[in-house]
Amino acid sequence: MHVLFVIDPLPQLKAYKDSSVAMMRALAARGHTLSVALMGDLYIELGQVKARTQAIRLMPDADLHETGWWRDEGEPSDQALAAFDTVLMRKDPPFDMEYLYATHLFDHAQAQGARVFNTGSAIRNHPEKLAITEFPEYTAPTLVSRDMARLRAFHAQYGDVVVKPLDGMGGSGIFRLRPGEHNLGSILESLTANGTQTIMAQRYIPEIVDGDKRVLIIDGKPLPYVLARIPLAGETRGNLAAGGRGVAQPIDEHDRQVAEAIGAKLAGRGLLLIGLDIIGRNVTEINVTSPTCFVEITEQTGFDVAGHFAEALERAAGG
Repeated sequence: MHVLFVIDPLPQLKAYKDSSVAMMRALAARGHTLSVALMGDLYIELGQVKARTQAIRLMPDADLHETGWWRDEGEPSDQALAAFDTVLMRKDPPFDMEYLYATHLFDHAQAQGARVFNTGSAIRNHPEKLAITEFPEYTAPTLVSRDMARLRAFHAQYGDVVVKPLDGMGGSGIFRLRPGEHNLGSILESLTANGTQTIMAQRYIPEIVDGDKRVLIIDGKPLPYVLARIPLAGETRGNLAAGGRGVAQPIDEHDRQVAEAIGAKLAGRGLLLIGLDIIGRNVTEINVTSPTCFVEITEQTGFDVAGHFAEALERAAGG
């Protein structure tokens, strides 16, 4: 297969721990050809969805802590997305208007024969925080609103809550509001931009001290290991980007059943790869834009997550 990665600039990636790079390495090891493009390289010309693409070759035995882990092959070229055997959307959030436009271009490309994963419509229709509201049986009490009085009432009802923006990533903008929080008004005003932006509030889940578990679901099936992201002492957020410590562990029966139920429902919607976040017994996010934690799980357990994904991609692409 010839696989096109729509991705962030390669020099910016921390290749030694980047899940997209792990995917590339697994695909290259299986004999597949790789090209890359930035999201801004996508365009439509005379109705056809194209991209300015660069073929690359991965360097064997490269130090992944350095930038020399790949080489460009030839000059950049303009190619129709449908000319590739598969297209992987691996651009990190934030999910802004440019990201939204890209999902529409992917939809047009699919209509022209491109195989895109995760699909544009699936990414667009499953915003990572809002997507959990389809599965209230698996979540803590949750409110989505920009109404200050409603948010205050939710805090008064549950006493200890977490509030967060709908478009954040890596733990940014997350606040824990304990009973009697003196800064309640200013925090809500800031997050909602004085009542003009919708946010999410959830009852605080004390099991966060045991980790925010990332459950990877590939082709509808959860992997046998999860990564528990354990917060720093005194910290509410388990995100690795916020200093959390990742500890791989076997998936427990509860998380497996929840992941199988959600995975079975979402896989048919064009979501080949899902990153489910579970705290305690509660699903807190359904990540579909660029799920990570491949490397951490593989290094700690020996289970080849990227290889498993490459096999699933081959099946999905018919190659």
